[in-house]
Amino acid sequence: MHRNQRDDVALTQTIIQLIKDKKPKNVQQLVNLVKGETSVAEQKIVEHIMQLQSQGKITLKELPTRPPQKLSAYLKTKEALWYWITLILIMVTTATVFTVPENAVPFVYVRYILGTIFVLWLPGYSFIKALFPTEATNKKSSGNIDSIERTALSIGLSLALVPIVGLLLNYTPWGIRLTPIVLSLLALTTIFATAAIIREHQTKVKALTQKASVKYLRQTSQSK
Repeated sequence: MHRNQRDDVALTQTIIQLIKDKKPKNVQQLVNLVKGETSVAEQKIVEHIMQLQSQGKITLKELPTRPPQKLSAYLKTKEALWYWITLILIMVTTATVFTVPENAVPFVYVRYILGTIFVLWLPGYSFIKALFPTEATNKKSSGNIDSIERTALSIGLSLALVPIVGLLLNYTPWGIRLTPIVLSLLALTTIFATAAIIREHQTKVKALTQKASVKYLRQTSQSK
């Protein structure tokens, strides 16, 4: 038997024995008990408990949806839709700015609308999303903000970031011209949005794991 298999068997026996002896009220208590008996990481313990549930060795009252463990999988979910919309908007806006001339009525109005979103919304929104990746679920939530706060801060920070970009460009050989400003905002927004989606994924994986351990997963039966 390989070492990993032996470790899994030992972890299974430890979990089942603790359920019999200690009778934990929820999975978080069970995880804490297992951590006290072994040196296994908390995430692996939770995953092993879920595996025991799927094997029918223990029964849980409510089984939560497991969050995607890989960022590539998370990018394919509807929660990551905002990220793709942001990238599409900045790409389309950049293409529109460089391809639609000022006298191309009525197409120039599309350029104006996209340009307004590109300048007054997307940089600040991406930055705020990177700082506060998830929505606040209640007034006591810490580290998160609600939709109204996010909207106000997004506009305010966009109005602050764009002049800063212009000021920095003023001290470069490119100067304050249309092309360097558009490309700078494109790069800045892309960096912020990518950092935001990574943080959002990490935050949700951690939050759902904790939620599963405390609220939804309540151990109810002994091993079979």
